[in-house]
Formats: sequence, structure tokens, C-alpha cells
Amino acid sequence: MLIAAVRSAITYVAVSLYVLVTGLVGMLLATVFGWTGLLYIFGHGGVYLGLWLSGIRFKVAGAEHLPLDRAAVYCSNHESNVDPPVLFTALHSRMHILYKHEIDQIPVLARAFRMGGFIPIDRRNKESAMRSIEKGAASLRSGNSFLIFPEGTRSRTKEMLPFKKGGFVMAIKAGVPIVPVAISGGRDAMQRGSKVIKPVTISIRIGEPIETSGVDLDDRNQLIARVRARIQELLAQGAIA
Repeated sequence: MLIAAVRSAITYVAVSLYVLVTGLVGMLLATVFGWTGLLYIFGHGGVYLGLWLSGIRFKVAGAEHLPLDRAAVYCSNHESNVDPPVLFTALHSRMHILYKHEIDQIPVLARAFRMGGFIPIDRRNKESAMRSIEKGAASLRSGNSFLIFPEGTRSRTKEMLPFKKGGFVMAIKAGVPIVPVAISGGRDAMQRGSKVIKPVTISIRIGEPIETSGVDLDDRNQLIARVRARIQELLAQGAIA
């Protein structure tokens, strides 16, 4: 536990410094030259740095299902704080994220997120949330893929929390497929409420895309149930050997 705590502290310091330096440099170059792609390169570098320092590895099964030639909404369960960075790197080289607006309190990171096309969502404010969803649908229509965590927060148990509808509405409005993603091992890496990151191997299982073309907003509950059931099936397959 002591070793993990020390590694965690080193990870937090190193990644924070990395974000500060590369974030400022990346935003400057993106502003002056329009090199927004550089923000993604730096972002992936920061994730790999954090994973290497903390001892986290990941394995992927079902990568053949990734629709990398078209925009899609990647829908995942949520176990811990390690899930977003791991999936950001494991699923797509230019993944956009629908993120909780609380992250906007971190100035450099939030600014880089917005410049990279990430969209904050405040689920406590219905009007603001709907504007975020409309903005996300427009981004999807322009060819960008998004990662969503429909539970809205981390589950304290192995049971998934109820799914919120926003990300599914976004996919329906854009007419893009939803890719079910099951991530496991994150809870072992980082318990909710703890700052210690333990070295573990994360398993990521990817299911076949579920099309939304022809799906009406009135049918969103059925779509949610279908995606949720598929994620549960993927989780039931257990860790990747």
C-alpha cells in the first residue's frame, strides 16, 4: 500500500506538470496555427505517462468492432476515475468526451478540453444540458466521435447505476451508432474516495455497434435498455486473459 501511495503521489505531480506545460504549449500552437490535433497527441502522451507511472495496463477485446471510419457514440459503464483516460486512449485517436462541468474548475485542463472539442454538461441544469446535447449532436454530424458515461458518476458496486438519456438523444439526433463498451478492473485500481492508484490490468470489451438510423426519440428508452443489456453481457464475460 505504501509503494502504491508513493507511486500515486509521483503520478499526480508528474501528470500535473505535464498538463501545465504541454497544455499551455498546445493551446498556443492550436490558437496560432490551428493545430488542434496536437492537443490530442499531448493528451495521449499524458495518459501513457500516468499509466506507466502508476503501473496500470489495459487489454482490449473486440477492437474489430470499432467503427473508426465514421462518427459514433462510445457508451461505457463507469467504475473509477481511471476509466476516462484509459478509454480516451484505448478506443480512438481523436476521441471527444462529454464531461462533467465540474472539470471546468481546472483552468488549463478545461481550456484544452474545449479547444479539443470536448463538451461540458451540467445535468443539474436542464436547459444547459440540452444545449450541450445539441452541440454534441452537431459535432457528431461533422464526423467527431464521443465517449459517454451514461451512469453520470461512478458506481459504488458492481451493479450499474440507471442510465441518463442525454448521450443517447445526442446519438439519435445525429443518426450515429452507439458502441457498447464494458470496462472492468478500474474499481480495483482506484476505490471511490481514495487518491491511491493501485497497479492493475484493466479489461476493455467492445461490442458491435448498435445503429440509431431510423430510431425515433420516442424509442430512446428501448435503445437505452438494449445498450445497457449489451454492456452487462460484456461485463459478464469477465476479465480478459
